[in-house]
Amino acid sequence: MRIMILTGAGISAESGLGTFRNSGGMWSSYDLAEVATPQGFATDPDKVHDFYNARRKSVLSAEPNAAHIALARLERMLSGNVTIVTQNIDNLHERAGSRNIIHMHGEIVRALCNICRNRWDAPKTMRPDDACPKCGEAAIRPDVVWFGEIPYHLDHLDELLGTVELFVAIGTSGQVHPAAGFVQMAAASGARTLEINLEPTEITPYFDEVKFGTATSTVPAWVADLVSRL
Repeated sequence: MRIMILTGAGISAESGLGTFRNSGGMWSSYDLAEVATPQGFATDPDKVHDFYNARRKSVLSAEPNAAHIALARLERMLSGNVTIVTQNIDNLHERAGSRNIIHMHGEIVRALCNICRNRWDAPKTMRPDDACPKCGEAAIRPDVVWFGEIPYHLDHLDELLGTVELFVAIGTSGQVHPAAGFVQMAAASGARTLEINLEPTEITPYFDEVKFGTATSTVPAWVADLVSRL
């Protein structure tokens, strides 16, 4: 059975990483136009780097939770048949043991050169005057997809959605496109669909089945049930 699992901020929230919509979190104290757009970076790269340096520190100090670990177990059990597509820029899936992961919004632990498009592992702290290790230009940025930019790997995701047999969305808000439309694309190709979330979202009506609860309780239980029926 070919399974595509879309994960959003809700799966990492229980590891202590705040979401865009959480009040009182790191994101809520910033104007996203200033720290999460190409225009904001062009205006004040120091501010943007300071913001992502702080986020990178939070990611590196966080630990994968039971939901991440359960998905890694599922991937091992169904070797070659599980793809995790994440909207998150953290590396908690990798650290939990998952290997077949698509980061459609990039990775905060990676760096990108705005000139030559070289990518490499980011240092803990990045500054605007840091040089690209390939071309030498001081034009580096976090390798993340900002508002107004095109998510990564869309052609590959279209192919996957056309062949998947089970599509599962975990901890996603259902408000960010194109990911919000994945459930309809998968269903149109004949896949069964499941949503796992704390509460109903705008796209809940499009799923065949829904499970509400925390990711750390609901995801391991779902994985255990699925594995028992294989």
